[in-house]
Amino acid sequence: MKEVFAYIIGLGAAVMMPLIFTILGTLIGIKFSKAIKSGLLVGVGFVGLGVVTGLLTSSLGPALKGMTDLYELNLPFFDLGWPAAAAVAYSTAVGAFIIPVCLGVNVLMLLTGTTRTVNIDLWNYWHFAFIGAMVFFVSGSLAWAFYAAIVLYVITLCMADFTAKGFQAYYKGMEGISIPQPFCQSFTPFAVVIGWLLDRIPGFDRLNVDAEGMKKKFGLLGEPLFLGLLIGMAIGALRCESLAAVKSSLPSILKLGVTLGAVMELIPRITGLFIEGLKPISEATRSMVERKFSGLKGLSIGMSPALVIGHPTTLVVSILLIPVILFLSVLLPGNKFLPLASLAGVFYLFPCVLPVTKGNVLKTFAVGLVALVVGLYFVTDLTPAFSKAIDAADLSDIRVPDGFEGGAALDFASALWCWLIYHLTVSFKWIGAVGAGLLALGMCVVNFIWIRKTSGCESAETRDGNV
Repeated sequence: MKEVFAYIIGLGAAVMMPLIFTILGTLIGIKFSKAIKSGLLVGVGFVGLGVVTGLLTSSLGPALKGMTDLYELNLPFFDLGWPAAAAVAYSTAVGAFIIPVCLGVNVLMLLTGTTRTVNIDLWNYWHFAFIGAMVFFVSGSLAWAFYAAIVLYVITLCMADFTAKGFQAYYKGMEGISIPQPFCQSFTPFAVVIGWLLDRIPGFDRLNVDAEGMKKKFGLLGEPLFLGLLIGMAIGALRCESLAAVKSSLPSILKLGVTLGAVMELIPRITGLFIEGLKPISEATRSMVERKFSGLKGLSIGMSPALVIGHPTTLVVSILLIPVILFLSVLLPGNKFLPLASLAGVFYLFPCVLPVTKGNVLKTFAVGLVALVVGLYFVTDLTPAFSKAIDAADLSDIRVPDGFEGGAALDFASALWCWLIYHLTVSFKWIGAVGAGLLALGMCVVNFIWIRKTSGCESAETRDGNV
């Protein structure tokens, strides 16, 4: 079973997801031609996103490596990036069974009224597999591994429900969709708390500038394309040791600037392919589930956050944060991790943050900054367990290079829910595990009450002829 899943996952998201969505679309009653077109569009979206994010990391990597060499930065934990983490996750005993186990939990929660989300974002199930892998290789217990994975899954589904209404209201064309991805949902608490604190600062509400407002106010300077150009050139210049070196490196500096500008421009266009491909699947799945499970109304279909990472505010704040967080990673006492391969994952921090901040660039930047600073310490803390999972998976193409003490990925290990559940399950043994279970159960109870309450309101409105 492990080998079968490892082979399938080895195909990559660009091949695996079109197959899954073509089969799923056919099973739920979509015409085969339409189902295969939807699946292929999703595959094209993954290919395009992979090309663009690969371009980002391959372009930024040498420039950032030049900066670390120039300023003699010594951070001993190597950034493997999320693709390595996903491959490791699905190559373990937990990963081999994580999809059927989580789908079973999802159905159980639907039947008990503790969720309204049908999670078909199967590729991102690797997050649940990886926390299980870390727990397994540290504790040696497969039972605890699945327990941690299921607790994380339950919490993520509840968070997807809690944020679904705001998500659908903020993003146009996302009706009936939620985001059950633990990395994205880990930053929602940061957004709520930091947003509340910033709103208490006198006069801060006057600084409500969104990405579209920046375009109007600053003209060309407010365009994500131009911001990418400027920041890319700045990073390229910072790796030069003198003004003469800047002059001689001007062609490569300009190229890096244009490349970052291209990334800012291309990502929104690529995410349009995801929307076009996933929309028919989403609508048909929602309709089918509501028919099969009588009484389940107002369902949301759990989709990949890749659908919305092309939002202008996400692009602007992500590109602004990249140089800032690199600078801070060197200065923060106790941090041992320099994000390089994970930089493309910064875009995925904001899908569930923007509905809370209403796209306010300053507020979103503050949320991202605090979340990433805390996240660096999470990564530093989880790297030993992360490295143990990598070593135990024994994949020939995934290794921590010589000279580094361990490896991790910002776009997993910096997630609040992953860090919290890992430590509750491993560090605090039975007491922590019971606490994690009670947290998940408490969120289910709150979600159950909220679903019953909102379902009652919808029924009353329908009877009154208001809907």
